Amino acid sequence: MGSTPHPVVSEGIISPGAWALISSNFSPYAKDTLGKVVNFVINECNPAEETYHAQLGKDAATRWTTVPPVIEDLKKKAKAQGLWNLFLSKAHYPKHGTPLTNLEYGVMAEVMGRGGHFTSEAFNCSAPDTGNMEVLAKYGNEEQQRTWLIPLLNGEIRSAFAMTEKNVASSDATNICTSIRQEGDEIVINGHKWWISGAGDPRCKVHLLMGKSHPDNENAYRQQSMVIIPANTPGVRVVRPMHVFGYDDAPEGHCEILYENVRVPLKNLIKGWGAGFEIIQGRLGPGRIHHCMRTVGTAERALEYMVRRATDKKRTPFGKMLCEHGTVVANIAQCRIKIEQARLLVLSAARMIDLYGAKAAQSQIAYAKVAVINSSLEVVDHAMQVHGAAGISQDFPLAGMYAGLRTLRYADGPDEVHLQQQGRQELKKSEKLWLRYNATMAKSKEVQKAYNVKAHL
Repeated sequence: MGSTPHPVVSEGIISPGAWALISSNFSPYAKDTLGKVVNFVINECNPAEETYHAQLGKDAATRWTTVPPVIEDLKKKAKAQGLWNLFLSKAHYPKHGTPLTNLEYGVMAEVMGRGGHFTSEAFNCSAPDTGNMEVLAKYGNEEQQRTWLIPLLNGEIRSAFAMTEKNVASSDATNICTSIRQEGDEIVINGHKWWISGAGDPRCKVHLLMGKSHPDNENAYRQQSMVIIPANTPGVRVVRPMHVFGYDDAPEGHCEILYENVRVPLKNLIKGWGAGFEIIQGRLGPGRIHHCMRTVGTAERALEYMVRRATDKKRTPFGKMLCEHGTVVANIAQCRIKIEQARLLVLSAARMIDLYGAKAAQSQIAYAKVAVINSSLEVVDHAMQVHGAAGISQDFPLAGMYAGLRTLRYADGPDEVHLQQQGRQELKKSEKLWLRYNATMAKSKEVQKAYNVKAHL
């Protein structure tokens, strides 16, 4: 790093210790790109946040038809600087990717998470488009990539990912029951989905849908398939946007959708019949990490609000600034510790994906997914508390941050599923642990005998 610190450190984005730990794994290209991302978020995205919200439609008639012009201008600027599709690694997708590792992109995604929720979109790195582009890049055929991936990569359209269903326990994806069947040279889809990210956006032109195509297959993980559905296909009906604590996340939204006798050509099947589970596992591994990366950035932003509020000289409860109250100071320290721990979990998972692949990194991904969200929620909660009633009002973004982060405890698998899986993984170690313990005890008795002592335990 030399005598001049990287902007990611000098701007207080991450701690010098964290950068010292990972910087040797950053290519010169990645370091340069990271510096540009930091500057773009600070100098372009952050100043545009209030304008973005002011340009959103304010009533039901315009809220779902209006795209704030400022975001399109930001996208043009980012693209012109080469800050585009940074999430898509050339190592995994040689034809369309950028030469960044998951670790390198991880820090960039964290920087994006420090901006408003639109900031990732400015770089064409926002969900659900990132996951959908990964699916099409990895599993789509040439025609599917030409028709849908290229416009997504160019930022010309947006997309939706349709998996979760209203009437089943979707935490177990084998329960999904939306019907997908072949009828001649067409695929017919019938189902009821909800919490479908991106479906409310007027720029959304395509849905990637997972449903059950072969319910009689003895292998529960080969019963599902994934199809491409143009958003304007007859039978696709967006029922309503779902709200999270009153937030509707317009214009993208999380929508309830009915697919009623929707027909698409057979060529819209992705990879092949029964490949749905394979596809979502390939999609969700990196996707979960992307969420975690942005979440760390959100927590950092919340802590910044907390520190500013605590040092506001106009706020003097009981005759002292907030930062002069011991409880506030201790909470700030605890928040810093939680963020540093969370960041290291995410970067560890990203490095594991780079070295060994997402499947081998499943445990690290699960650790990060559970711990990072919960830690960040605590940070935001402390920040809201320091702001008093203002912290839960529309005058600050903290309540919106909390609502968004709280949904991530469900998204991409609820905490309980990950904890159950990881607990079982730990229990699988029991046989080896007992063998080691028994061998140690046997040797311990030999040592006691040699020294003619008797253990008191």
